[in-house]
Amino acid sequence: MTPLNHGSLTSDNRAAERKQMVEKQLVPRGIKNEAVLKSMLRVPRHLFVPDRVQAFAYHDGPLHIGEGQTISQPYIVALMLELLAPAPADRVLEIGTGSGYAAAVLSRLTAMVYTIERLANLADKARARFRALKYDNIEVRVGDGTRGWPGEAPFDGIIVSAGAPVIPRTLREQMKPGGRLVIPVGDKNHQELLLVRRKPDGGFTEEISEVVCFVPLIGQEGWDS
Repeated sequence: MTPLNHGSLTSDNRAAERKQMVEKQLVPRGIKNEAVLKSMLRVPRHLFVPDRVQAFAYHDGPLHIGEGQTISQPYIVALMLELLAPAPADRVLEIGTGSGYAAAVLSRLTAMVYTIERLANLADKARARFRALKYDNIEVRVGDGTRGWPGEAPFDGIIVSAGAPVIPRTLREQMKPGGRLVIPVGDKNHQELLLVRRKPDGGFTEEISEVVCFVPLIGQEGWDS
């Protein structure tokens, strides 16, 4: 990744592409959360992908970011955040930092984002992007995302950007009563995107959104590496 410089951040000529992304890809598919749409208009997605694919940053599809990982298509990011329904005072845990794009969008919607990445190289690049963009309410950790972040739990929301074989018990336990968990669950090729709510009595409800395809969630409560 080319280091971000002052000019690249202040001379953003991709705003029209972000506007088209929102108007052509997100709104027609039913994304209604105004805060999510505004955040995706603000965050420069092209700065969260490798130089070789920057021209395609606002296209309707996932992109490879190295290490065998991808950045999700804009619609999937928007859908997951709309399901999460974050509030301005929320503290949210993200599993699977990747390039950092989803955490960046989320950081414009919440008080604090804690994001865990299994691959140190991707985590380092995401940190550099956050620093360059002055997104100072995001904390990054390298580790097994299926184990959550015990020192900062419980969370108002948890979002998992990788496909799990089952919902990790640890992540359920790290949700606040009334909290939400958005996670793809299924096999390594296709998953159902689930919205899990924690009830005030400690129980859980689950709702299926749609069929998706994510890279596998690797970890103690996920898939074996």
